[in-house]
Amino acid sequence: MISVKKTDYETLLAEYSTRSGAIALLKQYRPYLEALPSIRRPEQSLITIPLPVVRIRRPELYSHDPLTTKTPRVATSLPCDLGILMCDPEWKIKMGAEIIVFIHRPEEDFSDLINRWRKTQVYLDQDYEWLMPPTEQHMISEAAEAINPLFVVFDGTSDRIKQGLAGAGFPYIVQDLDFLIEPEIEPETEAFST
Repeated sequence: MISVKKTDYETLLAEYSTRSGAIALLKQYRPYLEALPSIRRPEQSLITIPLPVVRIRRPELYSHDPLTTKTPRVATSLPCDLGILMCDPEWKIKMGAEIIVFIHRPEEDFSDLINRWRKTQVYLDQDYEWLMPPTEQHMISEAAEAINPLFVVFDGTSDRIKQGLAGAGFPYIVQDLDFLIEPEIEPETEAFST
C-alpha cells in the first residue's frame, strides 16, 4: 500500500486554497457545487479560508457585572484544513451553507480523521464568526445556515478509511494528484532537407 506523503497533503491544501482550486474540488461533488449562489460566477460566489480560525463567543467568561454587555470572544483554530464560505456575488455578503474540508493527513487513521470533524462540529455549534482573509474582512461572517463536511482522500489512503467514510455516510472524494501535473509540451522539430 502506498502511504500518503506530506507533500501530497500540502499540494492539495495549497491548490484548494485558491478559488479556482476550490471550485475544481466542488465540481467533484456536485451537491456542493450546486450550493454556490451563482454557478455562472462561481469564483465570486465563494471564499476560501485555509486552516481557518473562528471567534467563539464565550458567555461563561463574562464578568458577572449585570451592567457589562460585552461577551468575550475567543479565537479558536479549527481542526479542519479548509473552510469554503458561500457569498452573494452581487451584494458581497456571506450566505448559505459552509463547506468544511478535511484532507487526509499523513499517518492519520480513520478515527483521527473523523475526530477532527467531530471537534469542528463542537466548535461550530456555538455562537461564532470567521476570521476572514484580509481581502474579505468587510464581510459579515457569522454562523451559517448549514455546515457540511467534505473529506478528501488519496489513492494511497487506506481502504479502511474509505470504507469507514462510506459506511458513516460522509461525502468524500478520492483525489488523484495527476490532475495537477501539466502535460509537457514537446518541442517542435523541423525536418530540414538537404
